[in-house]
Amino acid sequence: MELIDTFFNWPVLVRAFPILLRGLANTLLLGCASIVIGSIAGLLVCLARLYAPRPLRTAAILYVDIFRALPILVVLILIYYALPFVGIRLSAFASATIALSMVFAAFTAEVCRAGIESIPRGQFESAAALGLSFWLSMRKVILPQALRVTTAPLTSNCVSVFKDTALASVVAMPDLLKQATDAQALMANPTPLIGAAIIYLAFLWPLVRLVGYLENRSKQQMKG
Repeated sequence: MELIDTFFNWPVLVRAFPILLRGLANTLLLGCASIVIGSIAGLLVCLARLYAPRPLRTAAILYVDIFRALPILVVLILIYYALPFVGIRLSAFASATIALSMVFAAFTAEVCRAGIESIPRGQFESAAALGLSFWLSMRKVILPQALRVTTAPLTSNCVSVFKDTALASVVAMPDLLKQATDAQALMANPTPLIGAAIIYLAFLWPLVRLVGYLENRSKQQMKG
């Protein structure tokens, strides 16, 4: 009973639930914003790496290598705590969004590069023969095919972004984890942390299953 009262205290969980829901809303907003910005930036970095002049290709390669190697927490701390020394002050939400987007963009760029390079060369030649411009070829011919190949790994990366939003609590952003730790301190009971874990599981587990389904479907399509 002592274990239940300490970690699964129902009255404490009921009191903490509205606080956790506010944190969940911030977590979802942060995750979605980071995914949208990171996806666009990642695609642009990918195209720069594949088709831009050599200086831009080199810059894109360095960007991808650096931000795939750096832990997100390090990037977040540098943005939130170091930038004020050069006169740039950002909110906790903006700092977390930028940090997550920059790292997500690096991984997205690599996934998109692999997807584009998997398209047969004849598809590019056919688009050119039809007189399509580069951007029109990408939008109408290449990217739709590459998307079918990259859907599973991109979805997996999105799941990682939502998990990594918990790091935003380091800069005092009121995400789900931060709200849970505050509720724990307020109520002198760790049950809110268990509640936060249950909420994370409830919205991330379906996404994890979706990744598995997409991977299996991709394998079946390749066999077919």
